[in-house]
Amino acid sequence: MRILTVLVLVATLAARGIALAAPERMIEKQALVAAPIADVWKAWTTTEGVKSFFAPDANVEARSGGPFEIYMNPYAEPGLKGADDMRFLALQSPTMLSFTWNAPPSQPEIRAQRTVVIVRLRAVDERQTEVTLHHLGWGEGEKWDATYGYFDRAWGNVVANLRKRFAEGPIDFTAWREQMKAQTPPQK
Repeated sequence: MRILTVLVLVATLAARGIALAAPERMIEKQALVAAPIADVWKAWTTTEGVKSFFAPDANVEARSGGPFEIYMNPYAEPGLKGADDMRFLALQSPTMLSFTWNAPPSQPEIRAQRTVVIVRLRAVDERQTEVTLHHLGWGEGEKWDATYGYFDRAWGNVVANLRKRFAEGPIDFTAWREQMKAQTPPQK
């Protein structure tokens, strides 16, 4: 009965020329992390925490407007290191953080714009935290679709690394750093 009611409503609106907005396109990743919520919060909101699972280097100040800069390639020129110049939007310790995000340097047209990431933490019990990540604010078109696909994969890796960090210890980025150093031309 509910479905029929919704269909009638949609048909009525369409007949009157009232368009319904498409649902917002959004990446969602979720994981159960074997750690207390306070520890998972620190992993997301401190430089050392971010370096333990997300990237080899970072600049993080957990305050509204504070930097949330994630350096996938710490040897690259400023502006090309990764999530350069990203900022925290809101923090509600220990359950929610949001920040701006950009595309990788390989996608300069989309990189010049910003999307939004919201991470929510929920204590399942004293030793487990549910982490839910939403990435939204996507434009339309081929380049946006490519960026969406890139981050749909990338956020899955980030969340998997977060789980691994608490199951096995901090991620060792030594090999990644060596690879980035070898691929990066010296700065001028």
